[in-house]
Amino acid sequence: MSESSLASLLFVILLLVGFAQLLGYLFVKLRQPKVVGEIAAGILLGPALLGRFSFFSHLVESTRHQGNILDFVYWLGLLLLMFLSGAETQQLFTREERREVGWLVIVGTGLPFTLGLIFGPWLIRPALAGPNANRISLIIILAVGVAVTSVPVVSKIFADLKILHTRFARVILGVAVLEDIVLWLALAVATTTAGKAALDPKAMSYHLLATVAFFVLGLTIVPRIVKRINKARFNIVAKNSPVGYAIAVLLAYCAVAGALKVSLVFAAFLAGFAVVHKKRRLFAEALDAIGKVAFAFFIPVYFAIVGLKLDLVRGVSLWMMLAFLLGTCVVKILSVSLAGRFAGFRGLDLLNLAITTNARGGPGIVLASVAFDAGIISPKFYTTLVVAAVITSQIAGAWLEYVLRRGWPLLSSAPVTSKSTTDEASDLQAA
Repeated sequence: MSESSLASLLFVILLLVGFAQLLGYLFVKLRQPKVVGEIAAGILLGPALLGRFSFFSHLVESTRHQGNILDFVYWLGLLLLMFLSGAETQQLFTREERREVGWLVIVGTGLPFTLGLIFGPWLIRPALAGPNANRISLIIILAVGVAVTSVPVVSKIFADLKILHTRFARVILGVAVLEDIVLWLALAVATTTAGKAALDPKAMSYHLLATVAFFVLGLTIVPRIVKRINKARFNIVAKNSPVGYAIAVLLAYCAVAGALKVSLVFAAFLAGFAVVHKKRRLFAEALDAIGKVAFAFFIPVYFAIVGLKLDLVRGVSLWMMLAFLLGTCVVKILSVSLAGRFAGFRGLDLLNLAITTNARGGPGIVLASVAFDAGIISPKFYTTLVVAAVITSQIAGAWLEYVLRRGWPLLSSAPVTSKSTTDEASDLQAA
């Protein structure tokens, strides 16, 4: 790479992080989620706005030749976000919360997905389909679009509001991580069946079994092994360079996941989960140092690149956007509210759970990008999925900020079968 190319790339990254921080700050001042402002920074620099001017268009286009570098920064920001989220949610599945998470996953996610599959044949229209679409792939994409919840964006919202340590955050992230295992598998099936590709049951079965096994082991046996290594006398790296050791654990998890063809997002989350001890925070200073750098640069750039990748000029259908947004939000919110009642929650708790799990965020955008690149969906449906992801994330963040500002608890009621009497209000006061 020449020095001029490197200078152009660094200038684009400077614009991304600068606009991300600026718009993130402005959105916070407007009592809106910071993460939406960071995504808006990428949209601002993209073809919909500043990208229309020749200078910005040429600058961004010149960096596409070094797309691998931008992709690396993008993925590093995403992995660091999930790693820090896992470190903050050490007790993702406590005994008291397993029933809650189970109901929210089975009913809150399963019902919207099932309804999408059942009514999809009557809802899909030629305007939704791309060149390689068939009915099966298009119906699956529609069903996933209704049910998906964003792990990265929800994690960032929780981090911005400083509620990652709460029971509410643990429940939401537990639901989002578990549902993504099934929904990403469904997306893999949709892309495999698109066009002339034939469905391979063996490959799909392997992918599902590998992901589930990796996730279960990553929550049970592997963290115990890692924690023993953390405290071992022979672990010179952990003693002399805790930051380096924590990053090494992250990279090791991702390397194993890559070899097994498991999503690196899950690997990063489980790596953070393994590094932290339940009773005493090991590597607290190291994680704090990693968090400061990640949230100052890599994570804002990640969300800005998400916005930069969006092309809102490809086509917009207002009626399609409104119909999809209204219909999917109603289905998701009612399903999660029903699941919450089965889990033992009442009143404001149901609304908090429903609005937060309705945030589509990053996975919604990834869903749109993958489906569009595979030729399954049309440009107008692509734009609809992207806009729905951003708007639902904005609504979730704004609602949680309003609830906290009013001093209302995120979860005021204990589950029916729980012996715990600690609520979110006491959690926040103790923090």
